[in-house]
Amino acid sequence: MTGSHIKDFTQGNVTKQLIVFAWPLFLSNLLQIVYNLVDMMVVGNVLGKTGISAVSVGGDISNLLVFVAMGFSSAGQVLIAHYIGANEREKIGRFIGTMSGFLLVSSVVLSVVGLILQDSMLRLMNTPEKAFDGAAAYSTVCMIGLPFIYGYNTVSAVLRGMGDSKHPFIFISIAAILNLLLDILFVATPMNLGAFGAALATVISQAVSFVTCVVFLMRNREAFEMNMHTRDLLVWDKGMLLSLLKLGVPMAIKTASIQLSKLFVNSFVNSYGIAVSAFAGIANKISSVANLVSNAMNTAGSTMVGQNIAAKNFGRVNKILVRIAIITLSIAAVLSAVIILFPEQIFAAFTDGSDKDVLAIANGYIPIAVLLFFGAALRSVMNALLNGSGNYRINFATAIFDGIIMRIGLAVLFGLALDMKHYGFWLGDALAGFTPFIIGIVFYCTGRWKKGNRS
Repeated sequence: MTGSHIKDFTQGNVTKQLIVFAWPLFLSNLLQIVYNLVDMMVVGNVLGKTGISAVSVGGDISNLLVFVAMGFSSAGQVLIAHYIGANEREKIGRFIGTMSGFLLVSSVVLSVVGLILQDSMLRLMNTPEKAFDGAAAYSTVCMIGLPFIYGYNTVSAVLRGMGDSKHPFIFISIAAILNLLLDILFVATPMNLGAFGAALATVISQAVSFVTCVVFLMRNREAFEMNMHTRDLLVWDKGMLLSLLKLGVPMAIKTASIQLSKLFVNSFVNSYGIAVSAFAGIANKISSVANLVSNAMNTAGSTMVGQNIAAKNFGRVNKILVRIAIITLSIAAVLSAVIILFPEQIFAAFTDGSDKDVLAIANGYIPIAVLLFFGAALRSVMNALLNGSGNYRINFATAIFDGIIMRIGLAVLFGLALDMKHYGFWLGDALAGFTPFIIGIVFYCTGRWKKGNRS
């Protein structure tokens, strides 16, 4: 269609398409990490390790509730790609209405549940007493702002499913800049609202980004071939909702179980004292960096793989997976070299320079960081296939093994059974990150991915 903003990935140069599509996703993920790092660094330098611990634990609690948005928006992105690959674009608008309405209701329900259970979750996390009030304030603000977080994830998934990664980057850029300014205002000035201010800055910036994204999409709905009406948000298509649930539930379980396993790991890690708890927040940011390129390639690859499986272009699927592997493994090697050569400079950036006990933990964490980098690289290759195939059974199996059995099992093995303490819990989590790659290899060899979401 002339003037259509929808990208067709079933033909053309695979490498060029992958890089052009993934580059804005990479920048978007980078900016998300940056404004999370801003929270951590501003709070850490103003409030010290107690502030870092509060933001870290509060962030873990609130992130747990984002699992539905992450899982179902990823599923929606893949299903939109399938509609495009199968040349069924007339269904896109109706599907978007169904997905958006469902996620809006889900965000409100989970926000209420999260607020009710907040104190219990913080106690289960063994939150240090000095950081408890700050962690509670941080998570409360994030839970209240949950509908905005869900909304942004939903609209961004719609754009990515249609092959548009440039505009989500623009909207997250707005959020990142606004978050930086609000962080300085709420935390690093005499106002000094602490962890509460850091959370408030994050939620306000995400709300502005979401509203901007919605306005853009509505003004360009014809170019995106979105034949959607207001009633689609209220009266959901049962067949489309079923497809979304079949694929979204496993993806949501995978996201939630990984987050739950991290909460499990961090609950033990927090029990080793305020210094270890503070470093856990830094370790989470290192993990985010490990996933930076991985998630961009996974997201881009899922859309490209989804279109080509629906179009039965299986040869192009192979090319996409190979290109992802080359790019992500190369980046993992560079990141590993950087953290090995410059550990003090990297870890010192998160403290005010006087927390020597926090920095002392860093040396033992370096090999674990390297495992995180390479695990993320290999994971992205097969996640592109697992997610892009739309096969809900294999996604469910991955969710259980990756999110629960391996992560908790290996953490207990190294942390408790082998008495490696906090390093053991981090090591188990890093090794578990290779699980999707192993499952994906088996899935690829069976050839069942060629059947798409019919199997």
